[in-house]
Amino acid sequence: MRIAIRVKPGASRTRVGGTYGADDAQGAEGALVVAVQERAVEGKATNAALKALAAALDVPGRKIRLVSGLTSRDKIVEILDPPPGLRQRLDSLRAG
Repeated sequence: MRIAIRVKPGASRTRVGGTYGADDAQGAEGALVVAVQERAVEGKATNAALKALAAALDVPGRKIRLVSGLTSRDKIVEILDPPPGLRQRLDSLRAG
């Protein structure tokens, strides 16, 4: 399963929730927002975002893989072997 995330580095606290970008008429979902305290230097924010996402989704970190967006705030990640109920958990996080 692939999901779009929007990383917000330099946040006051790490948080996963909400969406970035409006849903369009075709039903596309906005990107899941992942705010992290780390700054966007040498991949620290990306690594922190992947760890925060793994914790929020209750999946092992080794099951989350960055597909695209290494140096961008907008990233695509892949969840390998998604557990049952992952879609509902994502929907709950997107709702804020």
